[in-house]
Amino acid sequence: QVQLVESGGGLVQAGGSLRLSCAASGSIFSINRMGWYRQAPGKQREVVAGIASGGITNYADSVKGRFTISRDNAKNMVYLQMSSLKPEDTAVYYCGARLLSQKGYLEVWGQGTLVTVSS
Repeated sequence: QVQLVESGGGLVQAGGSLRLSCAASGSIFSINRMGWYRQAPGKQREVVAGIASGGITNYADSVKGRFTISRDNAKNMVYLQMSSLKPEDTAVYYCGARLLSQKGYLEVWGQGTLVTVSS
């Protein structure tokens, strides 16, 4: 069974930094794309950043210049380095992946990690 587990969330003051990590485990042949998503209270889940297997990245306009996504293909991990955090960044952050497993192509989500930015 494929599983994604996030870590690194917590409480940070505005202007501070956090690094989120996501580890994929299980019977995985390849990971096409991994990304980070977030959901703030009362709002829909939105894309924060994504990275393809070839290394191409994309970011939401709201985080460009502040967040950096990276991946370690050998370890099946993806990271999100967040800096210059704002209270508006407060949300549950989810790791998501599109991957090829023994059962075929799957879209898998982690359980989420809470990031709270205080003013």
